[in-house]
Amino acid sequence: MKRKLLTILTILGTYAAQSQIHELGLTVGASNYIGDIGSTKYINPTDMAYGFQYRWNKSPRHSWRINYTYMPISANDADSDMPLRQARNLSTKNKLNELMLGIEFNFFEFDLHNSWFAFTPYVHTGIAGLSYKESYFNQYDRQIEKDTEYTFAIPVTLGVKALINKKLVISAEVGARYSFTDNLDGNNPASPSTTIQAFGNTNTKDWYVFSGINISYTFGKNPCYCAPR
Repeated sequence: MKRKLLTILTILGTYAAQSQIHELGLTVGASNYIGDIGSTKYINPTDMAYGFQYRWNKSPRHSWRINYTYMPISANDADSDMPLRQARNLSTKNKLNELMLGIEFNFFEFDLHNSWFAFTPYVHTGIAGLSYKESYFNQYDRQIEKDTEYTFAIPVTLGVKALINKKLVISAEVGARYSFTDNLDGNNPASPSTTIQAFGNTNTKDWYVFSGINISYTFGKNPCYCAPR
């Protein structure tokens, strides 16, 4: 029984590998966060970020994606256009590790059968797992890091991509992530006390944004997207 099951799984795995186009590539860009410290600009790349991306192209209209991205974030009240933040003059930083699974929809058919060029805008969403450092500000306005914490985030991404030959895909995108925590910046610690106080708007969660490019290599047998006769 085990041998039959292994044989079936091997055949299915071989069929999947031969009937789809896969992409594996490197991602480079910059990140910024939107929260209770620093600038309120939505797209304001400040810290270099990088990672890798895998696409499984199921059809010319959609793909499954897995991304890992390392994203440092930082912010300074001095960069804000809000007088109250400027007077407060705090700064914050954190290091985010994001693993994301999502689906990508193409506006135009992105047919990898094309011999030399294809182009489309796309949208992407999914679910992301996120690790970050829990932190707080002490009575001297110094940010103190604590343990690593984990949470989820929802990405909303807009991008464009192009197939420049049979093997390389280049994409550029901007993606905002709504996190399920309000403490990427240390303003709302999990265990406040008389000496550790929350500040800012504690009724909203933090956002962070990644803006970057990806260059991926395609492999696997070209699928036939035609309907069977």
